[in-house]
Amino acid sequence: MAYKKILVAVDLGETSTGVLEKAHEIAQGQGAILHVLHAVEPLSITYGGDIPMDFSSIQNEIYDQARDQLDQFCTARDIPQSQRHLVVGRPEAEIAATAADLHVDLIVVGSHARFGLALLLGSTTDGVLHHADRDVLAVRVAAPA
Repeated sequence: MAYKKILVAVDLGETSTGVLEKAHEIAQGQGAILHVLHAVEPLSITYGGDIPMDFSSIQNEIYDQARDQLDQFCTARDIPQSQRHLVVGRPEAEIAATAADLHVDLIVVGSHARFGLALLLGSTTDGVLHHADRDVLAVRVAAPA
């Protein structure tokens, strides 16, 4: 099966370059269009909805910083603006939803080796596998030193 559209999800951390390189290699080999996605997790989910605080200004600042980082990351790799996507929400659900909206054939995500409690709790990659209704490639990345 030839892939025509590929979505690579990045966290904009140290391992994102390796994940993007693998997705780009596949896209070039298949003649596919490559889209890049970063999901900003809402603070209310990260820190719990029980805290009676207005996180909107902080959330906006985080979003703006993520947009700037995503633009720098993609500009350095010649990814057109129309193929950059920044969303707010739980990453595993947003990755699957964006893949469906864009009608991509393949989702590429990074995956760290997990052991112990982290393995039992799952990860974003595991969540994407359960939410997505299309092929998912988990690229093994080295844990940051």
